[in-house]
This record gives sequence, C-alpha cells and structure tokens, in this order.
Amino acid sequence: LWPAPGESCPLSHPSQAGPAVPGLRALLPARAFLCSLKGRLLLAESILSFITFICYVASSASAFLTAPLLEFLLALYFLFADAMQLNDKWQGLCWPMMDFLRCVTAALIYFAISITAVAKYSDGASKAAGVFGFFATIVFAINFYLIFNDVAKFLKQGNSAEETTAHKAEEESSDSDSD
Repeated sequence: LWPAPGESCPLSHPSQAGPAVPGLRALLPARAFLCSLKGRLLLAESILSFITFICYVASSASAFLTAPLLEFLLALYFLFADAMQLNDKWQGLCWPMMDFLRCVTAALIYFAISITAVAKYSDGASKAAGVFGFFATIVFAINFYLIFNDVAKFLKQGNSAEETTAHKAEEESSDSDSD
C-alpha cells in the first residue's frame, strides 16, 4: 500500500502539481509529508484514535472514551504542526520531547484501557474498541521507538563532538605544559 523508500507516493498526482491551492485545501498537510514515515504514523494514530473513540462511545465501556478523544486531538495537532513545520517556527518548545512523551503515555494508556475493555466488558463495541486500542498501542509504540532512536542518535553526535573538542583541548594543554 505504501511506497518503499525511493518510490513515488500513491497519493501524489502529477496533474495536481503546482502552486498551493487556495481555500480549505491549504489547511491539509502536504502530500510529501503524508508519504513520509512520520506522516504515516501520525495519520494512523489519528485514524485509530478516532475509531477507538467511536467504539467506546457505542459501548458499555464509555468511561474510557476520554483517552482516545484526547489522543485523537493531540495526534491531529502534531500531524498539522509537523506538516506546517511549526517546530521550526516555535523553537522555544522541545518538540521531540513533547512528541516522545505523548507517544509513551498514549501507548501505556491505550494498553491499559484496551486490556480492561476486552477483559471486563462483554459487548461487541467494547471488544472492538479494545482491539483497535491494541493496534493504536502498537502504532504509538513504533512512533516513540523511532523518536527515541532519533534523539539518541542526535545526542550521540553531540557527545562525540564535545568529546573530540575536549580531547583536543586536553592535548593542547598537555603540550603547553611539557615546554
């Protein structure tokens, strides 16, 4: 369904290429972002959260509908924030950390309420909400794993640069001491 790296996106149509379309279409995320891994994950989080929310509304486990609703709204916010590159515009916020914490808490909450919905409630809507909640747990866990790897890679590059600078400074000071 989704293209491999280097292939064209199934959502892109060459006939629609060109300047931005005015109106409501200007609010939609760019196709290039939706074809990226981050865009796909955020879109899947939004869709699964919305479906889980609808299932909880129709079930006897309606006490759990707040968590999927909040996660749906947060996933939409991050989808549009990343698509509109708000992280570049609002640099005072630590976007990767906020996204990481959102994904970790969402995965934990979805896991807990999905187990409860499947085990405690017997109606079909609760079972469906639990199953979609488990799928959402997996998607959120994949997202926080990828964010963690990106942040760890960034920090490792920062530490290696600091270590080489500190090592060079140490060598210079030891060279000057030997004179």
